[in-house]
Amino acid sequence: MSGQAASTTLQKRLGLPFAIAIMAGSVIGAGILRTPGVVANEVPVFWAAMAVWALGGVYVLLSVNVASELTTALPRAGGMYVPVREAFGDGLGLLAGWAMWAGGAAGMAALSLAFAEFLAVAIPAMSPFTAPVAVAALLMVTGFNAIGVEEGRISNIFGLALKLLLLSGVIVAAFTLESSGSSSAGSAASLVSPGEAAIGWIAFITAFQIVLGAYDGWQAPAFFAEEDKDPARNIPRAFFVSAVMLMAIYLAINLSVFSVLDVETLRGSDLPVALLIETLLGPVGLKITGLSAAIMALLTLNAIIMAQPRILYGMARDGLFLHSAILVNRGGTPWVALLIGAVVAIPMILTGAYVFVFKIQVAAGLLAAVLYNAAYFALRLKRPHMPRPFRAIGHPVLPALILAITTALFAAVVIADPVSGLWVAALIGVCVPVGLHLGRERRRVDVIGQV
Repeated sequence: MSGQAASTTLQKRLGLPFAIAIMAGSVIGAGILRTPGVVANEVPVFWAAMAVWALGGVYVLLSVNVASELTTALPRAGGMYVPVREAFGDGLGLLAGWAMWAGGAAGMAALSLAFAEFLAVAIPAMSPFTAPVAVAALLMVTGFNAIGVEEGRISNIFGLALKLLLLSGVIVAAFTLESSGSSSAGSAASLVSPGEAAIGWIAFITAFQIVLGAYDGWQAPAFFAEEDKDPARNIPRAFFVSAVMLMAIYLAINLSVFSVLDVETLRGSDLPVALLIETLLGPVGLKITGLSAAIMALLTLNAIIMAQPRILYGMARDGLFLHSAILVNRGGTPWVALLIGAVVAIPMILTGAYVFVFKIQVAAGLLAAVLYNAAYFALRLKRPHMPRPFRAIGHPVLPALILAITTALFAAVVIADPVSGLWVAALIGVCVPVGLHLGRERRRVDVIGQV
């Protein structure tokens, strides 16, 4: 990392292929190999499960519609933090930024452990070394991203291509190789009891929340808007192309799983894609799945580790975090912010604290999403003449719809888990006054500097 303190300015090196790769690559991970079984356990009917996954895709499309306007109007590093701060000030901006960053740090820890656990499925001798392997993976990917943006750009584009190749292999194999369970999709409804077929709203909403977790990460292009050569053109295209791609892939994976496995088997499986491949290829299928899942987890970790520092960089530049986090090395990486992410994630791996952070982050992340969508309307009123290279489709109906959905989801999570609501209230109680104080200090320094 020679020349780490070369500047405090990010470099415009990125384009459309990277923007698509970072969004799809941040979303598509090893989780899709597990989630179909979890969703089917909540909604054990083929058409209902497929509907939930389709609705998740619609949710992302509605979200990127708003994100395209906000990101192109304010193409700065920081993701959701940027428009929330612009609309509501330093306090709520800090809240949104910390919610996103903490969730990402927990995600780094979880993905590192997922890599180690899946690797142990393929290589059982690695089972006793899960934590050391996870830490080693985190450090390796962090070190790789410290080299520079160009290396991150190439690796994420290659990583998405490899993921699509692996998933396409699963999909094609499911529909072309002979299997005894190939007709289960058509008869899925008949394999469950009438009580199970009468799916309740609570189960459907629970399944929908699980699916939204599988789609999480769609915000990634916004983190890199400042480094895009033409954000007004590339960001909206990347958002919509990736959203459609993700929906198509997730529906195809679920259709392939239902085409091979019966519903009861699917519901009882922690790793249904492994069962699918094992059904098609025999006992070696489990090892193939473990290795494929490990690769996918590592590639997703690479995408998240590259994105995370941009949040701290954006907050630091606005005086809401350590000033050193704006340091950018010669390769274009905010290297101090990158290292802070690793320093925080490693204890989460060793202690399991990421599970606790995830529980809080579900509610905090949804609150950040509510603030983000509300910022769309606030900025339309507050800054009506601000240049908007992309204007949200269906204004105000579609943006209002996604705001209503995120608000309802946030309320549902807090009602279902009041403790997480209390933690979010505590987070607000800390972030708002701290953000206001730091904002006043920044303005005071600016005034002194002008004298």
